[in-house]
Amino acid sequence: MKLPFFGGAMALVVAVTLSVSALGADAINTARKGIDPFWNGATVYFMLTDRFLDGDPTNDNAYGNPHDGAVLRNFMGGDIKGITKKINDGYFDALGIDVLWMTPLIEQIHGAWSETWGKSYAFHGYWPKDWTKVDPNYGTEADMAEMIKAAHKHGIRVLADVIMNHTGPETPRDPAWPKDWIRTGPLCDFKSFAGTVSCTVASSLTDMRTDVSTDVPLPPLLIRKWKAEGRLAQETAELDAFFKRTGLPRAPKNYFIKWLTDWVREYGIDGFRVDTAKHVDPEVWLALRGEATKALVDWKARHPQEKIDDKPFFMVGEVFDYGLKGFRHDVPGSRDFDYGDRKVDFFANGFDSLINMAFPTHAHESMEKLFSSYSASLHGGPFDGVGILNYEVSHDDPAPYDKARKHPFNDALKLMLAPGAAQIYYGDELARSLTIPGTIGDATLRSFMNWDDLSQAKTRKLLSHWRKLGQFRHAHMAVGAGVHKMLSAQPYIFSRVLEDGGVHDKVLVALHMPKGAKSLSVYGLFADGTVLKDYYSGARVTVKDGKVALTSGATIVLLGEPKPAH
Repeated sequence: MKLPFFGGAMALVVAVTLSVSALGADAINTARKGIDPFWNGATVYFMLTDRFLDGDPTNDNAYGNPHDGAVLRNFMGGDIKGITKKINDGYFDALGIDVLWMTPLIEQIHGAWSETWGKSYAFHGYWPKDWTKVDPNYGTEADMAEMIKAAHKHGIRVLADVIMNHTGPETPRDPAWPKDWIRTGPLCDFKSFAGTVSCTVASSLTDMRTDVSTDVPLPPLLIRKWKAEGRLAQETAELDAFFKRTGLPRAPKNYFIKWLTDWVREYGIDGFRVDTAKHVDPEVWLALRGEATKALVDWKARHPQEKIDDKPFFMVGEVFDYGLKGFRHDVPGSRDFDYGDRKVDFFANGFDSLINMAFPTHAHESMEKLFSSYSASLHGGPFDGVGILNYEVSHDDPAPYDKARKHPFNDALKLMLAPGAAQIYYGDELARSLTIPGTIGDATLRSFMNWDDLSQAKTRKLLSHWRKLGQFRHAHMAVGAGVHKMLSAQPYIFSRVLEDGGVHDKVLVALHMPKGAKSLSVYGLFADGTVLKDYYSGARVTVKDGKVALTSGATIVLLGEPKPAH
């Protein structure tokens, strides 16, 4: 991977001298006394790069493949320039977005793979071929650098979606990886640690040997590829420098640590969303976190004008079926993930946060039951000091909340007002359809962004609703990171108060209020004379005699002191 600022491989020797092996769990966890409240109050926007916006039609079919995949299993043209355009247009600012997460941008397999659903191409980004190059269907390294720079200019952080568990499937255009790098069986049975980690998740995914700790040579397929691209000497020199600096063996996991953290060191990626985390030996994630932490410190030291602030590197993991209050279907659990014969605390293995895959189930509960139980878990409960990322819809969850989009306004309220960080899946804010005729499996969740629906008044109204909630979260970390307290059952009124690490914030939310003129007690949360903003109507009011009075056409009131966005 080219590192132009440093001038090649020698840069990696002089940039950082501390070895990954010297930075263990104690060192990382001592440095982090608990999750930064920003991350439990953040709003994350997640998109399939290929399905969001086509910003450059010239890269729509970089591999020259026929359009012969099954329904919604071909590349459709979305790319990095499309994301950048929406950043510069202010689309994410208007939604109150703090963090962008897009599917992996690294080079994918060039051919197609056929299974029960029919033929599929690697449009989704989870069938990697080369971890050192941006996939040309998405754009170039320069496009990615421009996108991250634009996001930082808007105060938006960027999470890279990273894969260390598997390669893409072998096809006539994509040679197999050598046996000292991968295993092709057995299929995981998910009944034990070995039956989840030392196995292949699916027949299409050759499992990476992250258990290997001895030297293995570079795969011939990469040697041939890099030689043809004219960068073999550079890539091997950089690897030599990395392994000399760290003293690590040339094991597959350490090659990947080098390749993944190069993106952080060169481009200033703020964090990783880790794919298939439970299928990899957990100590590998700790090592990745250590090297990524140093890489971001290094990038920020070289780019003081481009960094947002000095927040440390962040990692959130996908541990499938894992969620707050237990597993996805409410099997009793704790912070540990139970493999059956072994329990693992991923938060002690490099992760700040985990995706809360239980939220689509819990969202069927009443708001008060949902909000109070989540607050109890995050404040004084088993998840105190760590983070969760809630979602209602995602790219591969077969049971999203409200799949038919029957209650899109209420869906937004439950997600955006729930304790914890919130993940908007592209199109949630426009009620993008999740039931596409002719699709099989997760393809129905992956249609192209429904921009054309903005011509409809009902879609514009829904987007406005999401924007108001997003702006409220963006301005007030207390919404996601504060302690929840119900103040009234009907109308439903609650407060959130955040006192954490020098951060002081509080908000008052009232739902099911009358339209028109309304008077609302502030329950002693704000002193008389305090000027507050209703983030739903935009009105500013002053507390008098322990109450505020306002007139709006909405039944929702979102009160907080007006302040600059964090």
